[in-house]
Amino acid sequence: MRILSIVGARPQFIKAAPVSRALRRVAHEILLHTGQHYDHNLSAVFFEELHIPEPDYNLGIGSGPHGWQTGQMLIRIEEVLLEERPDWVLVYGDTNSTLAGALAAVKLHIPVAHVEAGLRSFNRSMPEEHNRVLTDHAADLLFCPTQTAVDHLAHEGIVQGVHLVGDVMYDAVLYNIVLAEERSDVLTRLGVEPGCDALVTAHRPRNTDDPARLRAIIAALEEISCDLPVVFPVHPRTRHALANLPPATHNLRLIEPVGYLDMLMLEKHDRLILTDSGGVQKEAYLFAVPCVTLREETEWVETVQAGWNVLVGADREAIVRAAREFRPIGDPPPLFGDGHAGERIVELLCHTVPGGV
Repeated sequence: MRILSIVGARPQFIKAAPVSRALRRVAHEILLHTGQHYDHNLSAVFFEELHIPEPDYNLGIGSGPHGWQTGQMLIRIEEVLLEERPDWVLVYGDTNSTLAGALAAVKLHIPVAHVEAGLRSFNRSMPEEHNRVLTDHAADLLFCPTQTAVDHLAHEGIVQGVHLVGDVMYDAVLYNIVLAEERSDVLTRLGVEPGCDALVTAHRPRNTDDPARLRAIIAALEEISCDLPVVFPVHPRTRHALANLPPATHNLRLIEPVGYLDMLMLEKHDRLILTDSGGVQKEAYLFAVPCVTLREETEWVETVQAGWNVLVGADREAIVRAAREFRPIGDPPPLFGDGHAGERIVELLCHTVPGGV
């Protein structure tokens, strides 16, 4: 069986690694990288660290307006599909690469499988929400990380081809934290004392492209940094936006993006995580680190319901208050499977007849 896997952004590289390891034992995988993330610290370093095979195709499309980027991907992916004629197209998550891959495949009547299906923020101002919904409605196999995701699909009338498999990011964390503990020196390199710092990530256009929101977030972080050192690996989009703001002060440390293994070490050993990233929210939960989410909603509602994640948006006072007062009680309950989601996905792919889902 020939499976064409499409990735393009940092979270997708992480999700694809455990699936690719399992897939290449039993099938022929063709790996296509759209080039949505092309900076070395957001792309190549993940292939190196996660031992993901070099892509068979790298489209090199890069950044740009949503319509242009998605359109370029659609054109180029279609060319590859016409050449390779795979049995399945496998897409991940909620990026423009996800939607372009799904659309290109269904137009050519090639079955689509979606990893991380059923997630919903219910915020239609987010491009990612449209990508998720459209991809799910185009997919033939839908691999859900949680029961909540299964329920969301059922509410939209999608019940055929839906499977609760667990979360492939949990697979990745279990596998890679061992490597991180062996190889990463990021704590020493940055002078981070375990349990003493806060880690920040912020890259969503809702936060970076709105000057008022970004100013409020940075002001809150600077206030927090008076009491708690803050480490902030800055996404290229965010760094560009920050150029229009006054320089950071106090203990707010702006650094270049770090590799996945370094990021895992920072997440595991920090006292607090503040983020607008869905993946980082989950990783915080898996490491039992309190998470303050810089959004008004989340796809990972289970982490909030479990008491380990709090939503604060870009409200300066709410961010500071949460950073100082939010302290979860008890251990986080298991929500994301048993670490074998990738193997279940491969088994379902290999035993499902295309067109007969």
